[in-house]
Amino acid sequence: FFPQNVINHIRTPLFILNAAYDSWQIQSSIAPPSADPHGYWHDCRLNHAKCSASQLRYLQGFRTQMLNAIKGFSMSRENGLFINSCFAHCQSERQDTWFADNSPEIRNKPIAIAVGDWYFDRTAVKVVDCPYMRGAQLDKQRNGQAQGIKIK
Repeated sequence: FFPQNVINHIRTPLFILNAAYDSWQIQSSIAPPSADPHGYWHDCRLNHAKCSASQLRYLQGFRTQMLNAIKGFSMSRENGLFINSCFAHCQSERQDTWFADNSPEIRNKPIAIAVGDWYFDRTAVKVVDCPYMRGAQLDKQRNGQAQGIKIK
């Protein structure tokens, strides 16, 4: 199943909640052991902090492809999206990622509030977190110099 091939044909209002760096996809689709016989991706696929610069560029490309695939979808005022830069999978099935104090946030809004705002038509929700960063880039983000972006 390739969602990017059907998303632009869905007419029912839809909210996409997804991690830009889906940990399951990284481990099972992008760099599974069967596709990496020399183990170049072993450490990275298990711990993103151990990814090399070229591996991070590849993962950024994966994120970019996903964002490009949902551009048309995001144009509809009825659709919503919350794409964070967590290395995670299944962020909506458990309360600890859905509504906990440490739930992923974009612009100080956690997942549950974002979905509620969209569902109850309180406000349009089309937010995409900034790309994954580490080191000096991450320090800038923490200091408020880099923020999540909003798709218009």
